[in-house]
Amino acid sequence: MANFNGLLLLSLALLFALAGATQYKVGGSMGWTVPTDPNSMSFNQWAEKKRFRIGDSLLFVYPPDKDSVLQVDKLAYNNCSTSSYIAKFDDGNTVFTFNTSGPFYFISGVEKNCIRNESLIVVVMADRSTPSASHPPPPPPETLSPPSSMEVPPSPAPEVEVSTPPPPPSGASMKLVSFMGLLGGGVGLLLFVL
Repeated sequence: MANFNGLLLLSLALLFALAGATQYKVGGSMGWTVPTDPNSMSFNQWAEKKRFRIGDSLLFVYPPDKDSVLQVDKLAYNNCSTSSYIAKFDDGNTVFTFNTSGPFYFISGVEKNCIRNESLIVVVMADRSTPSASHPPPPPPETLSPPSSMEVPPSPAPEVEVSTPPPPPSGASMKLVSFMGLLGGGVGLLLFVL
């Protein structure tokens, strides 16, 4: 019976891990390094094929004595400037977690490596699980005033109804629904066995 409970707890822990965020290893098996094969996919091409969300993380693996990772702004990214950075990582096994949406820029801490395309832009999608506030319609364009000898009563502005469609279910909400179903099944199985 103790083995079954241990197995059940292990299964639940695995479900929690699967329902959470995703960790992406930058560069795959090659890791964070200067691309050597001109026919291989660049870091940016790799990132464009992924859907990064808040809570996801990047794993940069590199030799700490030969390389590092810099989080930089767009200007430093475009110029491969290693002198100005937001954050520097040099432990050889860096995990960077996305806490906000928007673009993130990374370059090698070795300028010549950055120049040789060891650089990465990641765009993290906004959380669509909560509806955003709708923006009011823009004011109508101003028109020229009629001559002062004529009196024209003002006409009311046309009413514009703005409706936003509900957001599609996000991958995170689908994971949560799947996880809750699996969790309910696990609890039901546990109650059935006991």
